[in-house]
Amino acid sequence: MGMIRDRVAIIGMGCTKFGELWDKSVDDLITDATYEACEDAGVELKDIEAAWLGTVFSGHTALSLSSPLKLQYIPVTRVENMCATGTEALRGAAYAVAAGACNVALAIGVEKLKDTGWIGVQPANVVGRTTMGTAGTEIELSPPGIFALLATGYFHKHKLNPEQGKMLLAEIAVKNHHNGSLNPKAHYQNELTIEQVLKAPIVAAPLGVLDCCGVSDGAAAAIVTRADMAKNFRDDPIYIKSMTISVGPCRDPIAQDYDFAHVEENLRASEMAYTEAGITDPRTELSVAEVHDCFTIHEMLIYEDLGWSRRGRAKEDIEAGTFKLKGELPVNTDGGLKCFGHPLGASGLRMQYEVYKQLQEKAGPRQVRDPRLGLTHNLGGTVWGGIACISITGNDLSKKNSA
Repeated sequence: MGMIRDRVAIIGMGCTKFGELWDKSVDDLITDATYEACEDAGVELKDIEAAWLGTVFSGHTALSLSSPLKLQYIPVTRVENMCATGTEALRGAAYAVAAGACNVALAIGVEKLKDTGWIGVQPANVVGRTTMGTAGTEIELSPPGIFALLATGYFHKHKLNPEQGKMLLAEIAVKNHHNGSLNPKAHYQNELTIEQVLKAPIVAAPLGVLDCCGVSDGAAAAIVTRADMAKNFRDDPIYIKSMTISVGPCRDPIAQDYDFAHVEENLRASEMAYTEAGITDPRTELSVAEVHDCFTIHEMLIYEDLGWSRRGRAKEDIEAGTFKLKGELPVNTDGGLKCFGHPLGASGLRMQYEVYKQLQEKAGPRQVRDPRLGLTHNLGGTVWGGIACISITGNDLSKKNSA
């Protein structure tokens, strides 16, 4: 048995609506998400023994969380791990409970990204300065530019012409927007057509505007406790099966003959997560997954990196509808980053909120069939060095979940 498996349970979660929330402050978002989580768990703020705040830009110290909630002299920690920050906050809270440092802990992720003025197409401080140091040269790349390299690399390696490749990516955008259209908390709640995606203006070829996630504000929160205490709070707690992180070294992928068709950190984090959770066939054992679809090409790579599609065969699964809401393994049932945008500190906990609701069979029109195990996945950084976080949760303690 792994270090954390079946030792910690999520007993309450909250999530704000995501969007251009000009009328909400960071304090408002923290308060809204935390109060929903407390109400869901049936606890009060005075019951929280420790807290973790995940944010990249919207808070500098633990005071950014303790002040709006008026938390009284308890340990509060602010964490940041780029796009994996929300999951990192949950990991801190969960491991503190597993270690016996506290019995009830809060994790919250928040970001007011719109207020920074960042639009996502320039190599700004949001994701750090990305360089390739080949032959003494340095090339700065924007996030769309980096993922465009992955798209062209994947198309080349697996012999897809650009038209075939763009069609597959469009299918992913259409899928996620269908799911987001069913979710009142999503930033974008509109359906898309294949034609709209294919005809959208190009940002970094072959990626168009509708292959990219938006820039949003939002917050999400979770309350965790010891697994043996969980049913004192609610009848349907969700149990943590594994939480893993894989951080790659800074590297020069050109010098290392990188194939630009996978993300190694995704692969390594998933292998560790499946091992700890006891999962041997993730495609059939997982019921639902929320993954880091910052760009449609990344979701396509994730299908293979996380072992759901064979290498080079994601095309077949996309065409078969494997990852649609009614498919074999529904992915991004809430609309994903594509419909929520990506307020960096909040995304990981927003994903966990959807998996939590799915496992409790409280996801309304997005509900998957007979859910047992759910996965969330974040990737921060780039192919020059990334941070992949994965959590796997389930709705019971039965060992048949991970036989």
